[in-house]
Amino acid sequence: MPRLLFIGCLATGLSLSAYDKVPTASGLVQTTITVEARHDHEKDVPSLQKGDVVAYERHERLQVTDLVRLQGGNAGLELFFLLDDASSMTLGSQLGDVRNFIEARPPQTLVGIAYLRNGTAQILRDLTTNHSDAAKALRLPLSSGGVMASPYLALSDLIQRWPATSNRREVVLVTSGTDPLGGLGPTNPYLDSAIEDAQRHGIVVYAIYMPAAGHFGHSFWSMNWAQSHLAQIAEETGGEAYMLGFGPLVSFAPYLDEIGVRLDHQYRVTLLMTPEHKGGFRNVRFVTEVPNAELVSAHKVYVPARDEKSKR
Repeated sequence: MPRLLFIGCLATGLSLSAYDKVPTASGLVQTTITVEARHDHEKDVPSLQKGDVVAYERHERLQVTDLVRLQGGNAGLELFFLLDDASSMTLGSQLGDVRNFIEARPPQTLVGIAYLRNGTAQILRDLTTNHSDAAKALRLPLSSGGVMASPYLALSDLIQRWPATSNRREVVLVTSGTDPLGGLGPTNPYLDSAIEDAQRHGIVVYAIYMPAAGHFGHSFWSMNWAQSHLAQIAEETGGEAYMLGFGPLVSFAPYLDEIGVRLDHQYRVTLLMTPEHKGGFRNVRFVTEVPNAELVSAHKVYVPARDEKSKR
């Protein structure tokens, strides 16, 4: 029986603004960056100091007021696995890898399990530090065409019901990416909305491709666009997408291991950005001159208006 703590926050009418972290009147904006080793053959990921990171909004340099490595006392993480109930039954062979990954998380990591169905996130296990309990909530997908809907609607549903805290928040999305509602083509309104929701709330999305059951699982037209959309949402939120051709991955283990390395090399950056009359998304990029270091982040951050409270 899934716990009701997560939904309970909504039932009490608790506003996301109750979790405000940064007073936006000061123009301070926070986002998460991940450090990768630029050269794959060099496995040591460099560490950064505050002066090592430079931020730009287009050609204008921004002031970096703080850089915190998300380790030790700052390692708080809320990690949701969102799995597609329309996946093929081959997902069952990967659940052992997912369980092993969850059980290996550090004690301060909260893990939640949800399945996307009919455009919503069905939460089977609320966020918990009991990793064994979270792992037990994993189950086989329904693998029915009747449950296929937009994975991006479901992701937005999860994000909008996820109260913000001082922890970073990240999602591992396991799906084919096929969206019969949003359409199979270069544009998808539900994808665009999910990207904006994730960027607005500072949520990093990792996507693992898993073919769908039924016709969409062997339609090259749909699979091509679906994979492009998964790559887009991961890229624009500062995550990564994992796929190997149009078939299922042989094993999730090496890709989950890579996600684990990324989680171990993340930093919270605080920027000084001048608020405008209206809130909106602003393009930000980060660079560093530290050898063999490459910075990965969301392409945009949301900067509230001068009198708007932060809802991160």
